[in-house]
Amino acid sequence: MKRKVVSTLAVLLCVGMLGACGKEEATVEYVQPQIEEIPAVKDEPVEVEQEVAKEPMEDELPEGMYFSELTHLPISLELKDQRPIAAMVDNEKTALPHFGMNEADIVYEIMNSTQNDRITRFMVLMKDWGSIEQLGSIRSTRPTNILLAAEYNAVLCHDGGPFYIDAYFSKAIFKDHFSGIFSRVDNGKAREFTEYIMPGDLDKAFNNSKFSTTYTEYYPGEHFKFAPKVDPITLSDNGDSKTCTFIDLPFKHNGSELEYNDSDEKYYYAEYNAPHKDGKTGEVLCFDNVIIQKCTFTQLDDHGYLIYNVIDSGKEGFYCTHGKCIPITWAKGGEDNSITRFYDMSGNEISINTGKTYITLVPSDNWDQLVIK
Repeated sequence: MKRKVVSTLAVLLCVGMLGACGKEEATVEYVQPQIEEIPAVKDEPVEVEQEVAKEPMEDELPEGMYFSELTHLPISLELKDQRPIAAMVDNEKTALPHFGMNEADIVYEIMNSTQNDRITRFMVLMKDWGSIEQLGSIRSTRPTNILLAAEYNAVLCHDGGPFYIDAYFSKAIFKDHFSGIFSRVDNGKAREFTEYIMPGDLDKAFNNSKFSTTYTEYYPGEHFKFAPKVDPITLSDNGDSKTCTFIDLPFKHNGSELEYNDSDEKYYYAEYNAPHKDGKTGEVLCFDNVIIQKCTFTQLDDHGYLIYNVIDSGKEGFYCTHGKCIPITWAKGGEDNSITRFYDMSGNEISINTGKTYITLVPSDNWDQLVIK
């Protein structure tokens, strides 16, 4: 039975194959596919967003005013050509409280003598000296102050000084100064602590002299480059900046300190272990800018008289503002009205913020005692 089935299947398979072999082989025609031509893509200009340069911001200037060359704050246009004064203010503890220093535009604090724990003295620059109600007490000057006052074409106001100052006042560029002519105020202290600049004193002094109340041929121009108040310098972008909320200056006698107040972004001055308060208003002395200069000095005699070597270049320093500080260098060109310039570590002259400025000359041999934190 199995053999019969297999034979039958074999026969059928042969028949099928014979049938297929008897037909013509089919021809397959290859048709080239039609490829649709794709139009070339043209390069379209790509719009690159250009970085727009920041428009410099400027402070608004009220009508009838101009920006003071000492602070960049708006003051009366009538004062534009008026020379500032540079008043010497005693910093012995007995001289406290001081009057009128809060109204100053720039305050210098400088070692006055190598004796008496290197006591300091202030030199106070004021543009609007006609508004003074009481300033002082006024004390003697030193050669360093004469050189610095000339940078502003300021009239130096003092009460005498050592004979070393005579050679400077004999020169035309330094000759404009008032000495020992101001009002005496009965404050119960020894006479040397009773001289103050009072209303009318400077008008009378200028009227009785040949000194010009306006800038003279010796005015060297504006002392600082200022950033506008609406776009202040923060120093945050400066890679050399560091925090500066407290400054302890190496002045042993009075212990000068400056502490930053974040709420109004100012540095408040203290000495003799107490805030420096005005004798009339009670306001604490404060500043928008702090400039610290490392400076060598030459002692002139055994009595402690000295002169700072302010004619120099490449010396160290710091600029402090808005709770930050950067290292700087400074340079002054000659024993004349050359302006002291301040530079960052890239060699660019710095700009400072609008407002009042404190400048101090720290003796180079005490520089390592300066504390900034």
